[in-house]
Amino acid sequence: MDDISHYKLRDETPENIARAIYVVNRHAKTAPNPKYLYYLKKKALQKLIAEGKATKKGLHYSKNPKLSKQQSDVLVSAGNYYFHMPPTKEDFQNLPHLGSLNNSYRNPKTNLSLSKAKNLLEYYIGMDKANRPLSSPKRFHRHTYQKPVFKRLGERYD
Repeated sequence: MDDISHYKLRDETPENIARAIYVVNRHAKTAPNPKYLYYLKKKALQKLIAEGKATKKGLHYSKNPKLSKQQSDVLVSAGNYYFHMPPTKEDFQNLPHLGSLNNSYRNPKTNLSLSKAKNLLEYYIGMDKANRPLSSPKRFHRHTYQKPVFKRLGERYD
């Protein structure tokens, strides 16, 4: 059975998509290769915004700016969750700046596995299985074992 086929339209509520984005984002912060997870988050947020199911609230100063320069991120509200994403030029012109990040707010906890969250987001953004990258890229290549070569004392290893 296809792992995506068990998702019905009722699973694609803005709240469930937001929960999936939250799980993917939380795992991306500690993943050794987070590019794909951040890609899923960005595409899902963009689609929610385009459908009017999420709103851009304003700009926040970034908590971890690149090269120690001041940087802003867009605060997006989706369901009961808030996320940050990189701003566009239009965001700087159209959104109010909210100043520094408020550390007292926390997104609600959720119980959803990373694989289910990824599958839901892939299905939601319309990514087909053929274009889906491997979830964990092969970083370590197995080499065939070679016996060590021992030479007599004084012989060279040419």
